[in-house]
Amino acid sequence: MAKNPFHFIQEVRTETSKVTWPTWKEVWITTIMVLIMVTLASLFFLLADQVLGWLISAVLSIGR
Repeated sequence: MAKNPFHFIQEVRTETSKVTWPTWKEVWITTIMVLIMVTLASLFFLLADQVLGWLISAVLSIGR
């Protein structure tokens, strides 16, 4: 472990150079996949909320 800040920065630069960074194509594909999954999850939860709301309304209106 580094004792002084300059040595620490040098170690950080060395480790950063070892990282395999994704290509722009990989970044775009991953971004699109995340957007698709967020949209699907949002639609699922919207549908589930609507169905549960309808079921609760139906159950509560039975006693009227």
